[in-house]
Amino acid sequence: MTKLKKTSRTKASDEALNAGSGQTIVQPNVNDNKVTSISDIREQTHGERTVQLDDEQRIRKAFVDKDWNEIKIADSWQIFKVMAEFVEGFEKMSKIGPCVSIFGSARTKPDNPYYQMAEEIASKLVRHGYGVITGGGPGIMEAGNKGARAEGGKSVGLNIELPFEQFHNIYIDSDKIINFDYFFVRKVMFVKYAQGFIGMPGGFGTLDELFEAITLIQTKKIGRFPIVLVGTKYWQGMFDWIKTAMLEDEHNISPEDMDLVQLVDDAASAVKIIDDFYSKYLLSPNF
Repeated sequence: MTKLKKTSRTKASDEALNAGSGQTIVQPNVNDNKVTSISDIREQTHGERTVQLDDEQRIRKAFVDKDWNEIKIADSWQIFKVMAEFVEGFEKMSKIGPCVSIFGSARTKPDNPYYQMAEEIASKLVRHGYGVITGGGPGIMEAGNKGARAEGGKSVGLNIELPFEQFHNIYIDSDKIINFDYFFVRKVMFVKYAQGFIGMPGGFGTLDELFEAITLIQTKKIGRFPIVLVGTKYWQGMFDWIKTAMLEDEHNISPEDMDLVQLVDDAASAVKIIDDFYSKYLLSPNF
């Protein structure tokens, strides 16, 4: 991959560092193999869509000089697509009533205890009057939709189109499946139409959704809805680090921020936290 040319000071430093190593430092030309337009990229990739480019081509694309016409065409259509996803989401989600969002890994198998617990939590939530919103995919998301469907409750799936691992499960209500290209639009739907959040063990996507909710509550952009994390063994290490490093060592959060999330180990405790919170309120969508 082409590198930017270093300054003379940096170059001298590198030469001093490698003195006597037998290595020769070669400064690449910044214009080597440089593409100059979107059309060049399309030609090099035989017309493939840019989302299918490999990592190097995507990085090169970021440094392409676009003319104004290309900017208008690409960005204008992207704006309309984002708007379309918001409109569809608002239209389908606006009348679902009180729901709880369940986050968790797409990789969790049906024989995993956390899958079974997510299914139980969803069933209990429905029996207590809530609908269930998940990311619409397999794993924990499937378990949540399955539990909701089993009790005849509202089962919502906010599916994200990914090149691997994500496809919507069969337990989502047919009129409540929404497919997204953009994570940020999908996260708006998770937060806007949920009265509570339950986090099961998951990966980066789960953390992204979890901290989105925590941040919005901490900054008072949304109400202080309950956030429950299931699986103390899984989550405790992260929250120990948050307490020691973020709070005590660096003071990057406030002591009361630690109370925004509660950790539990069973389905009954998770649902009880949601119920106890809303026993003080008339249930209604948070918009």
